[in-house]
Amino acid sequence: MNEIINKKVEFRHLGLMDYQQAWDYQTNIFDQVVEVKIANRKLEPKHQKATSNYLLFCEHPHVYTLGKSGSEDHLLLNVEELKKKEATYYKINRGGDITYHGPGQIVGYPILDLDNFFTDIHKYLRLLEEAVILTLNEYGIVAGRIEGLTGVWIDFNNQINPRKICALGVKSSRWVTMHGFALNVNTNLDYFGNIVPCGIDDKAVTSMEKELGYRVDIKDVEDKLKNHIASLFDMEYISE
Repeated sequence: MNEIINKKVEFRHLGLMDYQQAWDYQTNIFDQVVEVKIANRKLEPKHQKATSNYLLFCEHPHVYTLGKSGSEDHLLLNVEELKKKEATYYKINRGGDITYHGPGQIVGYPILDLDNFFTDIHKYLRLLEEAVILTLNEYGIVAGRIEGLTGVWIDFNNQINPRKICALGVKSSRWVTMHGFALNVNTNLDYFGNIVPCGIDDKAVTSMEKELGYRVDIKDVEDKLKNHIASLFDMEYISE
């Protein structure tokens, strides 16, 4: 546990960023935070440094990512077909199966030292989901969870036509997190037709635009989502 608790979080909006570039970007920050934690172990409490926290928001060009527990069979395109779709494909070091990222989607990468908040990955995932659920409720979209599945879902109670609107997949080491969530705002859902999303072949994918019938101001969604995350985690944002 850190002797110095830091609940301040530096928010950075990276805009539209290539997936590999964003992955390298967050990995660099993640490694720096872990290095501070390792160094602190060798120091007396009065000499230890507070660890930093970050929340990155961005959008990606069309890309498919496969988590450690996923199957390559869940990508239904070959190399040539990927090129035609102007999409890329990466095997990555988060949990979960395959998913799609693209324009019109809010991708959030919290790089938090959970020793500054709480050391409970289950709670961490549930609070990220809750922030999305509260954000969607502000637009009149009733969303929730389906037992045994991560992410945020529409028609989660009756499950007549359950459809995922937000996917989650994280990595944690020494209680420092990376990767995160992807909320479909004005996303082109056709790209999900080229995969078995998150390895689930009997449930659909949706977006805020599809549910509401109009394009949504993504900046407005980002602002609401940021605020709910800050409130649930009891964090304070600082600028760069």
